[in-house]
Amino acid sequence: MHTMPDIEYFAWNLTDRGDAPCVRDDAASLTYRQFAARADAVAAQFAALGLTRGQVVAIWLPNRVELLVAMTAAWRLGAIATPVNPQFLAREAKRQIDDCDAAIVVAERETPELGRTTLLVDDLALEADPAWQPPAQPAPDDTALLIYTSGSTGVPKGVRLAHQNLQYMGEAIGKNSDLSATDHALLILPLFHVNAIAVSFLAPIIAGGQLSITGQFSVSRFFDDVARLRPTYFSAVPTIYALLVSNMPADADLSSLRFAICGAAPISRELLAHAEKTLGVPILEGYGLTEGTCASACNPLHGERKPGTVGPALPGQTIAIAGPDGDHLPAGEPGEVIITGPSVMQGYLNLPTATAATIRDGWLRTGDIGVLDEDGYLTLVDRVKDMIIRGGENIYPKEIENALAEHPAVLEAAVVGRPHDLYGEVPIAYVVNYPDAEVTGEELLDHLSSRLTRTKLPVSVTVVDELPRNPVGKIDKPTLRDQARAPI
Repeated sequence: MHTMPDIEYFAWNLTDRGDAPCVRDDAASLTYRQFAARADAVAAQFAALGLTRGQVVAIWLPNRVELLVAMTAAWRLGAIATPVNPQFLAREAKRQIDDCDAAIVVAERETPELGRTTLLVDDLALEADPAWQPPAQPAPDDTALLIYTSGSTGVPKGVRLAHQNLQYMGEAIGKNSDLSATDHALLILPLFHVNAIAVSFLAPIIAGGQLSITGQFSVSRFFDDVARLRPTYFSAVPTIYALLVSNMPADADLSSLRFAICGAAPISRELLAHAEKTLGVPILEGYGLTEGTCASACNPLHGERKPGTVGPALPGQTIAIAGPDGDHLPAGEPGEVIITGPSVMQGYLNLPTATAATIRDGWLRTGDIGVLDEDGYLTLVDRVKDMIIRGGENIYPKEIENALAEHPAVLEAAVVGRPHDLYGEVPIAYVVNYPDAEVTGEELLDHLSSRLTRTKLPVSVTVVDELPRNPVGKIDKPTLRDQARAPI
């Protein structure tokens, strides 16, 4: 395994930062010393319930300070944390909790059908018994997190991430964006996803900075929080940037922001430029997978940012492009994006066959098609699974989506394949326009006809109020495919 120095985000190792601000939400504000004390108190509580090293704590909470306290408390005992989507129904939560055989569930309400020891968030301990002695701290290669994939490719799988994966990622993100103790992250993405944990929690903590956890995201709340809390950066998905630039108040005070990060789904070049201009900060577009502990490539804060790319590999990682036979391809040639380095997961929980198919000879196979330029900057072409084959011709939906995004009325676009008797599959487009703009499907087809060859043109463009999304905020293409197949 990859070796590294002591873990630098363990709350109990950071108490010498004393009264420096660490983490806050709407109800609580904790210094580094207080955060460590709360984590120890809950760790002692977990231990009294029988939790031991290597067992799993499921944390079924919305974004709030206690989610991070419970996660850190699990680590204090050498246990593993798995955050559960707070929007899940009990049966959905039970599927994840049963899959990882969680010993304890931390939740907002009693849910007997889970059949597990449940600790209510309001009952979490605030002080530890002074006589309590914590066990030896976890080793770098101990599993820290089980993050369940969003299931866009089928049944969700538990991705096992070690402390050394997290330590590397927090450091790499910090270096890429020059984080220091003066930085302050506004955490707006869901904490059951690795982006929020790595970019908005671990990265600022390792740098000695602070984070503020916002409640349910809303546009008005975002601008109020930035003005009031004065964060220096935030990480968001393209949908959020689209909402922010469409609804920014004239008197918005964003002067505290130094930069922003965009990930989880590709952003169009046009929306990126519009968002940078409107918000007045550089937006660093990055790329990664849960299986790669969040980010593998990112445009740098200092250095060349190439719009339309997701930047070069983060230091310590290597990105290559593989052909169908696995051979590495030269710059300029599209193929499957593969990644190696200290970000690669330990594997999927209890799924050795899936793990072996995804990690081959130390390389993580992403299922994404991309191309590297001469400088090592990665441009994503599409998902392997999203590719449409029309009469033997490969069509990449992202190319059509990018062409649609060039129209000034288009806020978001998604293209999927629909079965066709003659061609096998044909592309279908769905578009959301800007709130103050109107456009028809016919106008957009006309717009595309001067930009794409005939075989790439969608057979229809439908303007919709919104696109379906999975829990992480990515456009839910399986649902769109189902819509496209439905009889008209």
